[in-house]
Amino acid sequence: MSNSTIDINTRTPFLKLLKQAITGEVKEFTTGSIDRAIFLLAVPMILEMALESLFAVVDIFFVNRVGKEAVTTVALTESIITIVYSIAIGLSMGATAMVARRAGEKNFKAIGEIATQAIYIGTALAIIFGALGFFFPRQILSAMGGSPAVVESGFRFTQIMFTGNIVIMLIFLNNAIFRGAGDASIAMRALWIANIMNIILDPLFIFGWGPIPAMGVKGAAIATTTGRGIGVIYQLYHFWKGKGIVKIVRANFKAKWEIMKQMLNLSIGGTGQYLIGSASWIFLMRIIAGFGEDVVAGYITAIRVIVFTILPAWGFANAAATLVGQNLGAGKPERAEKSVWRTAFLTMIFFALVAFVFFFFGEPILSFFNHDPASIAQGKQCLQIISVGYLLFAYGMVISQSLNGAGDTKTPTILNFFCFWLMQIPLAWVLAVAFKMGPKGVYIAIGISESLLAIASIFIFRRGKWKQIKV
Repeated sequence: MSNSTIDINTRTPFLKLLKQAITGEVKEFTTGSIDRAIFLLAVPMILEMALESLFAVVDIFFVNRVGKEAVTTVALTESIITIVYSIAIGLSMGATAMVARRAGEKNFKAIGEIATQAIYIGTALAIIFGALGFFFPRQILSAMGGSPAVVESGFRFTQIMFTGNIVIMLIFLNNAIFRGAGDASIAMRALWIANIMNIILDPLFIFGWGPIPAMGVKGAAIATTTGRGIGVIYQLYHFWKGKGIVKIVRANFKAKWEIMKQMLNLSIGGTGQYLIGSASWIFLMRIIAGFGEDVVAGYITAIRVIVFTILPAWGFANAAATLVGQNLGAGKPERAEKSVWRTAFLTMIFFALVAFVFFFFGEPILSFFNHDPASIAQGKQCLQIISVGYLLFAYGMVISQSLNGAGDTKTPTILNFFCFWLMQIPLAWVLAVAFKMGPKGVYIAIGISESLLAIASIFIFRRGKWKQIKV
């Protein structure tokens, strides 16, 4: 059977293969059909991210009904809290690379040690961010350009999201460990539990029901933190009591500084990538905020819709990262490379379909979430401009994540620095402010910088130096 088609007809019926992917029955991905390996890993990762993206859309749907000030509060807070996401994802990259290598080497005992040290690092960092958010929520909103009305009505949302950021840190980090080990189905179920609880609790806490008072935008923060907290409890249960590859035992509780040091060294690059990206989004939001609340509401709604499609695509990217790490650990670099090109191609097909929908049906999609004509017009323009670059985005996303999976986190960091800080931010300001293009200039800058990042990633990946990285 050629690797150009998924091996589901001659050896394994499709429904059985789908069941294996969802339940996580198969954990060997370094032999056999590459497409079959991609399918088994990507399906639970796509389903995991699909519900995460669904929650992002449902959340903004409810928050939009509270009012523009509430939407602005969420937008400004999330622009800053992406720093927490960046660190969580950066740590996740280091953990995934280390766990995947050990899984490829069949050194399963070491995986439990890596998982424990990762939790220690994540918890320590979360405490620092929690303290900052607890004591300075008003200052955070004000620094992002929030009006006095926005600051006073929304500072509790900011305070709760920052104080409870440990659930953000751990849910990303723990799931990265499961994915690196090939236990993608457990990661999927953890995020499903978290986000289903979010979706149920959101309207209850925002609008009130029975003895539960209406809490407005503050209720959205409580719902999100509670839902993710339940997901983290599920993850920790599987670490301690589960029957998967990742198993934490009492012997792992001792702090092991060498493992922490190695993980931090790997994670610095990954964290740098997302801090650079996050800082770029913060500057972009600061530019957007200068054009009024209608523009901000349209922009954040459009971005949530874009996230709805990008997050499932991260399922493909994460699958590629796991395949790279495990195959390099098994001494099969050529199989690792083939896995990346194939995954990127499949992701491109997905993005092409999404781009078509966004370009021609953006307005009715946005109208479902926001009924303000001015905001819808802004969101439509954002969707159409950014969707033009979707085909290149697919390759950039998958290849960058594959480099991270190989343990080469520095290269994507350098690329992000040049494409976002030296290209995207200055270009956005010049087009939007100096050339008086307004928000359209920001959207164009995003499309251009992301496309350049993809082209540079492809060029560097083809050189093959990532195959020599030791983890």
